[in-house]
Amino acid sequence: MRAAALLKALPSVVVLLVLAYLPYVPLELPGVLPGRVNGPGSLQLLATCLVIAGVALSYDVLFGRTGLLSFGHALFVAAGSYLLTISLADWSLPLPVAIVVSLTVTTLLALVVGGIALRVGGIAFAMVTLAFAQAASIIVMRNPGGVTGGEEGKSLNRSAVPELLVGVANAPYRYWLALGFAALAFVVVTLLVRSRAGHAMAAIRENEPRAAVLGFDTYRVKLLAIVVGAFLGGLGGIVHALVLGGSNPHVTTTEFTLALLIMVVLGGAGSTWGALIGGFLYTYADARLVELSGAGFADALPEVAQQVLAEPLFVLGLFFIVIVYFAPAGLTGLGGRLVRRGRAT
Repeated sequence: MRAAALLKALPSVVVLLVLAYLPYVPLELPGVLPGRVNGPGSLQLLATCLVIAGVALSYDVLFGRTGLLSFGHALFVAAGSYLLTISLADWSLPLPVAIVVSLTVTTLLALVVGGIALRVGGIAFAMVTLAFAQAASIIVMRNPGGVTGGEEGKSLNRSAVPELLVGVANAPYRYWLALGFAALAFVVVTLLVRSRAGHAMAAIRENEPRAAVLGFDTYRVKLLAIVVGAFLGGLGGIVHALVLGGSNPHVTTTEFTLALLIMVVLGGAGSTWGALIGGFLYTYADARLVELSGAGFADALPEVAQQVLAEPLFVLGLFFIVIVYFAPAGLTGLGGRLVRRGRAT
């Protein structure tokens, strides 16, 4: 039994070790990464992709595992990010204390928002979460007392952060920090799914009235899903701020939550690997398409193709439509189907 569990975990360990070794790889991948694999630009891009992948996994706890369509998950990511930068810059708190404060307030916020939003269901639940997130986004943009930085965002107080996380030369350490967060999110969600609470979440996702008849306290289970998702999302916001050197107002917007929804559906809702792969690929494609669209590489293409490639969101939208049409279970579902076909033949 133990040997089977170890064998099942082996692919995850191999992937983790390969990713952890990338900062030592001086390989050039033209068109794939902006420079060497272990170059600062490439590691920064990969770190951002890993952070967002972990955040997408936190959203999958709500949507993919419990069936809760929330339009306000950005609220918790932004709370973790902005509370960290404000704690360091304005309250002069040490980094460990700032992290604890950020996660504690984010968790309490999840209890309040979840406790209110879960009084209704369906689309009404989505609208209530959207209202909370929109209110927070407006507050951040209006920059009350100059604490949020408004549209410019909030810079990180670098003097309060370890030197290993500051500067171009220390890009590998920020990459390893992002990788550690993604790995932690993977472990937490995996353990949650295998627990009794995870089984209850799956029952609610499939048929909530039947789960209630079977004796599950559906309200508490759904609230737990929101709190766990918010905690991981807030932690992702903290790591995001450390990796990017500050808080970005983009993480407060509804568009960010919708992007998380697309990532989860793209990779495969309800699949741990699916959310991670979807988040990573979406973030990578978004960043690279924006860079390549302004690099002049498409100058030799027809004008129609140039106009299409100049709109990265349009390209991502087309790709998303294709995936949903041909692989409704996401990329991981498509991969599993191809593997089963190969075994059958």
